[in-house]
Amino acid sequence: MESNEIKNLDHLKKLTSLYFRTLKPSNDKTENVAQIKFINYAEMGCVITDLLKLCILALNQNAHQVSGTNKSVIDVALILETVLQLIPTDEFDFLSEINYMLLADFKTTND
Repeated sequence: MESNEIKNLDHLKKLTSLYFRTLKPSNDKTENVAQIKFINYAEMGCVITDLLKLCILALNQNAHQVSGTNKSVIDVALILETVLQLIPTDEFDFLSEINYMLLADFKTTND
């Protein structure tokens, strides 16, 4: 039983290195960092502006007063693309692998 636990631990360590990629440790090791990719500063500015506009609209029902210019249109597709970058898909795959491993282990111990 103990050798099986060691194998599982080794397997989990390998899976962790393969799948846990969304959060990376910061230089001071006290927190983690997630990276969002932008094509250029203009796109980053649009995302920040649209996020703020979206929050203002959510808080204030006077949507026509978001800004004093005609640029009050929010690029929802750009916001959703940014949110997609934040979804930790590799980590979800890792959780699936752990689930398969635990189910196989459960079947082995119950047989």
